[in-house]
Amino acid sequence: MSQTATPEQEPAFIEVGEGGGRRRIAVRARSGGSPGLFWLGGFNSDMKGTKAIALDAWAAEHGRGCIRFDYSGHGESGGQFVDGTIGRWLEESVAVFTEFCQGPQVVIGSSMGGWMALLLAREIARRGNEKAQLAGLVLIAPAPDFTEELMWKGFSPEIRAEIETKGVWLRPSEYGDGTPYPITRNLIEDGRNHLLLGSKIDVGCPVRILQGAQDPDVPWKHAFALVHRLPAEDVVLTMIQDGDHRLSRPQDIARIIAAVAEIG
Repeated sequence: MSQTATPEQEPAFIEVGEGGGRRRIAVRARSGGSPGLFWLGGFNSDMKGTKAIALDAWAAEHGRGCIRFDYSGHGESGGQFVDGTIGRWLEESVAVFTEFCQGPQVVIGSSMGGWMALLLAREIARRGNEKAQLAGLVLIAPAPDFTEELMWKGFSPEIRAEIETKGVWLRPSEYGDGTPYPITRNLIEDGRNHLLLGSKIDVGCPVRILQGAQDPDVPWKHAFALVHRLPAEDVVLTMIQDGDHRLSRPQDIARIIAAVAEIG
């Protein structure tokens, strides 16, 4: 299995938002058959990550469509990361899906992208979009409600006070180049408008979840909490005993692609 798409196409750009909140979103859209693949990346990641590139390569090899994009403040898109919120990035996800997708789509969401995928599914159901539909969701270390459950509730009183008084806290990072990244009061407060784990989540399509048991960022118990909120039918959770948060090893990529292929 190739893990690099050849050639790497130049991104298209769309404008999302109004007035001072308008931003330029970079999208790579590979045309092909159905079901297409729609990639939703994680917090502070971009569409050139290992998993996204591998899925695009698989789509190319199998004549399938594949859509990748960067949230504002990420990768090749415009805007500042510090301005990002769940609602802002959801607006962009819906805009890209609406603009570029046709027919059935397998939506693959990694970490925060798993939360985005669930919110996108709800939004699609509300809108009744006839141009594109969900064939299924593949969620990789999904992190619904992470701003509240995995951030705010775990922060020390000192960190909470800094966020509340200064509006931002620079969180140390073990990913990328290790540069600390901002956690803003706006991110936390807006996240509360999009919480899902307090009630039933009806996505209306098959769901496949892959979770690493050794994940330090999204504990495996979080995946169980999500499963309990999803319908009982056609939801499969795969626990990878030695898996971490990235799930980017060759064997992890193979499992992700197998889940995508299983849906259709």
